Amino acid sequence: MELELRHLRTLRTIAEAGSLTRAATVLGLAQPALSAQLRRIERTLGGTLFERGRHGVRATALGELVLERTRIVLPAVSELQQEAAEFARGRREAERLRLGGTHGPLLGALVDRLADAAPGTSLTTRASWSERELAGLLAEGRLDFALAGTCGSAPPPDGTHLVWEEIAVDPVFVMLADTHPLAGGREIDLAALADEEWACVPGDGCFGDCFTAACARAGFTPRRMYETDTASCVHLAQVGRAVGLCRATFPSTPGLTTRPLAGTPLVWRHLLGWRPAGQRPGTAATVLAQSRKAHEDAAARSDGYARWLAHRGEPAARRTAAPGARP
Repeated sequence: MELELRHLRTLRTIAEAGSLTRAATVLGLAQPALSAQLRRIERTLGGTLFERGRHGVRATALGELVLERTRIVLPAVSELQQEAAEFARGRREAERLRLGGTHGPLLGALVDRLADAAPGTSLTTRASWSERELAGLLAEGRLDFALAGTCGSAPPPDGTHLVWEEIAVDPVFVMLADTHPLAGGREIDLAALADEEWACVPGDGCFGDCFTAACARAGFTPRRMYETDTASCVHLAQVGRAVGLCRATFPSTPGLTTRPLAGTPLVWRHLLGWRPAGQRPGTAATVLAQSRKAHEDAAARSDGYARWLAHRGEPAARRTAAPGARP
């Protein structure tokens, strides 16, 4: 038989009780069973641990040695168990946030803000051009929060038992090469771009319909649309191959000028989605608040957007809802 912690606890109980009868009562055992267990422990340790007398039991020299060790070992093991349990509980309770987002500056800005606001939180990210994919990942519990968006007042992506909260609504800007003839104006009429080719990051919302409708209202049909990644859209605009559609918060980029469209024919609604069953209310409130601040920071860093807002006399955190297209 190998000595176990329960054996040491049994010896401590016998010593503290002063008799096998009382110890058996404390341990919830029959006295013969306790006596048999004590004999097995003594055989394992190689000698008698207690002398039995009319008035109970008394530890032998070997028993005192063992009991002295139990005074060290048992509290140490108890402390270890408590610390381990607290550590494991803390690990379970520690925030782990898996964030998803479509293209744009908000996902990175949100990660930056959460890293400061919740320094103990483990953050991971996943980018996708598809709002529906992000909604599916939320519904499956594979993401905790997702930054997505819709054209104007279009409904958010479908998802089972998901909540979508609005962060902000931005105008859609266009990005042009610095050398473009219209780059120097304060804003650009969509009709003035009738002969241009276009570039935009793809999406699975109502981009095609909304953009085509806006162009039709301006009196033309767009010649060609390049749906590609952000870097390619930037390149096509920089070399003058296309005019890009972008969010008003698009960061300043060498060789590019961003300008608002006159009359704001296209807008984009930023949304934060999550599955309430998978999040604590306080966490959702924190991420939503930090998402809105991330947007405000992005708007403040965009000179073009700041000028546009100042001209309209509106605050940086703009809240509107109107038909529009995906930037």
